[in-house]
Formats: sequence, structure tokens, C-alpha cells
Amino acid sequence: MGERIVMLGAGAVGGYVGGHLALHGRDVTLIDFWSENIEAIRKNGFELSGMTEEERQVSHPKTLHMHEASSLARQAPVDIAFVTVKSYDTEWATQLIKPYLAPGGYVVSLQNCINEERIANIVGWGRTLGCIASRISVELFEPGKIRRQAPKGAASHTVFRVGEVHGRPSERAKRVAELLSVVDGAKVTTNLWGERWSKLCHNAMRNGVAAATGLAGREIDQHEIFVTSLSKSVVRRFG
Repeated sequence: MGERIVMLGAGAVGGYVGGHLALHGRDVTLIDFWSENIEAIRKNGFELSGMTEEERQVSHPKTLHMHEASSLARQAPVDIAFVTVKSYDTEWATQLIKPYLAPGGYVVSLQNCINEERIANIVGWGRTLGCIASRISVELFEPGKIRRQAPKGAASHTVFRVGEVHGRPSERAKRVAELLSVVDGAKVTTNLWGERWSKLCHNAMRNGVAAATGLAGREIDQHEIFVTSLSKSVVRRFG
């Protein structure tokens, strides 16, 4: 299958996923409003790295500056649009891609928060799919350069969980999981909302510590005091 894929946001997660999809021959276009990032990708490719030398690769996806998005009207319709921007940018990003969706095209929220309703208010519930990226720890540390700070998890931990808002498995959810499996472990979930809330609770515990200390996620994970404190919080909250 040769779906036309767009990543709305070429930051850490969008760039990492889109970069790997392009490496595996998918028709993917990254759209971003950070001009330096797009220009760096066009000039040098997207430099992807991780915790092993084997993860160091250079991808060459198609790119568009935000002001060039109207050129999508002259291209094949978009089959799958991944929204990977911050939550507060969800509505305008969905409005931007809506006119260019194929008749059977749909939007996938690959974000940390619960934005499916925001997307559905624009394109409809029937064109809305959800996905989380669990324990991926990627950062865009320079224009055109993304580093993953957690080990690849496919063998022991499923990173991508794709689900329909109604909870029933679907062919399109299976297809998105199949596409994402080239990036890391992926599966279809029948409990999208449970996955969403789990991710939100996890981020709420970690991000406040990161903001207060200035430590990156990997540094927090390696700090005995913080790991012990977070573990106790989980036990108190969830038993």
C-alpha cells in the first residue's frame, strides 16, 4: 500500500517517526513552522540518533514550510495525517490539513494529551484516530537533528499503541500500527482512553520535576532520589 502521509509538526516525535517512515520508503511529507528546522533537513537530511551506533541514520523526507502547505492542493490527496504538534496547536493544524484529506483519509493524534475530541470537532469522529508513544524519549536538540534517549523497546515494551475512540479494532488502526512498527514496537489497543490517561499521569509526574530541576527525562530516570519518589507516588495513587 502506498499511502500519502503527512506529519503536521516535525519536532521530536513527528520528526523521529516521519524520518523513519521515509527511511523505509513511505511517501511522507513533514510540515513545520520552524523554518530553520525545515531548511536544515533540506540541506543535510534529518539526522537521527539514539543510544547505539546502529540507530544513527540520515533520512531525507519531503518537507514543507508552513507557508508552503497550500502546494498540497497540487499533489495527491493525504491518506493519513499525523498531528504531532503541541496540544494548543491542535485545532489550527487540523484545520490546515482538512481540505487536503482524501475521501477516506483520516487524522491520527500522535500527541501526549487527549486531543481526539478537538480533532473530531473539525474532521468528524469517523476520521479521527488516536495513538500514544509510550516511553520514547526523543528530543530535537538542533535544527534537523533528533536524538532518542531511551533504548529501542520493541523486544520488551510496545511503544506505539493505536486505537479507535470507540474501542473496537479496525483495519485502519491495524494499518497505522503496521506502519509504525518500522519505528519501534506497535500494536492496536482497545483501550485508547486508558492508554491516554496512563501517559498523562506519567507525564504529570515527570514534567513538573523536569521543569523545577532543569534535568532532562533521562537524567531524572537515572537519579535515585527522583526514581524512588516517583515510584512511591505511583504506589500511593494506584496501589
